[in-house]
Order: sequence, then structure tokens, then C-alpha cells
Amino acid sequence: MNLDAILEKSSSRHRHLCPRQVLGARMGLAGAAALGVDVPQRNKRLLVIVETDGCFADGVAAATGCEMGHRTLRLADYGKIAATFVDVKTGTAVRIFPRSDVRQRAREYAPEERKHYFAQLVGYQRMPEAELLEIRPVTLTTPASEIVSRAGVRVNCALCGEEIINEREIVRDGMVLCRACAGPAYYEEVALVAERPFTLPIGAAAD
Repeated sequence: MNLDAILEKSSSRHRHLCPRQVLGARMGLAGAAALGVDVPQRNKRLLVIVETDGCFADGVAAATGCEMGHRTLRLADYGKIAATFVDVKTGTAVRIFPRSDVRQRAREYAPEERKHYFAQLVGYQRMPEAELLEIRPVTLTTPASEIVSRAGVRVNCALCGEEIINEREIVRDGMVLCRACAGPAYYEEVALVAERPFTLPIGAAAD
């Protein structure tokens, strides 16, 4: 799939195309090429960890075929336009992010565009990869096999009783805990308020 087709696919999810989708698409193609993996993939060999969500992540997904529903796209929310591409077969990984001066350089490749936004939108598509992206080899601190986990593994939290899948439990003092109970959780439960008796509005008839 060429870049134009990828961008059309990505923009169809938003009804417009933006510079971050272009960056995501370019990174997706560059990451797959650096690892020698064919995209869009169909065999779950490529794992991508994006460092922000939104339009950028959709560009990466459109280029690679990686999806959260297929467990081949993950989010590590660092608030960065960056992504790590992992060949789960070999363990090889590269992290890709835009060069620091791409916003300014984009204007050189889209001189017909007067507004910064459109200069970036067009320029990011035209810029040579070496001028647009930094590609660096990395090693995952958690092996890809642990990130992907095994199918069918289930346990229950000793405190809340909820089921935990994908080996995301934490064992503490011999107790199997979910990450919320092990803390800190991203949410806090609110005490339930007793329901008020339901009454029909005046003049309304019950069924």
C-alpha cells in the first residue's frame, strides 16, 4: 500500500487529513522497513507501541495494520509523537520520532503553502525520510513475549474478585491482585447513593 492510499484510509476515520496522521503513516512505513516486516501485516509479527493517542496513532495503524483489537498496537502515554516497532519473532526493536526541526523544514518542501498547518501537511508527505525521522535501535525493558502474553490465561483478584486476563496480575505477599487493588489505580470508586423512589409525572399513565 502506498502513502496516498494509507492517508486516505487514515483520513476516512476523521473526515479530514492532518499533519500528525502523515507523521504516523510515515513512521509506520519506516518502522516496518527498518525491521524488514511486510505491512499491512496479517500475521501479528509486528508490535507497535505508540507514545500518544489520537490522529497520530490512526496514521500508524493505517500504515501497519496493527490494531488494539488485534493486540498488536499498544499505548504508552508519554505525550510524544513517537512509536516503537518490535519484531516479536526476533525481538529487534526501533524507536522512531520526528526530527526536532521538521516543522520549519516542512516549509522548504511546500513553498506554495502559506499557512504553517498546510505546509506541514504537505511537507511531511514530501520530505525525505532521513530529514523527517529519527530511527534508533532500542531494547524493550519488558520482553515482547510478556507484553503480548498468552491466550486463555485467567485469574481472579483476591480482593475485588474481578477476573484478570493477559497475565496482568501482581502477586504481593502471596496474594494475586489486579493492578487497581495493588494500587495506585487510575480511578476511585464513588459511594453509591440510595436510589430515590421513582414516581410518574402528574397526568402520565403507567403501562
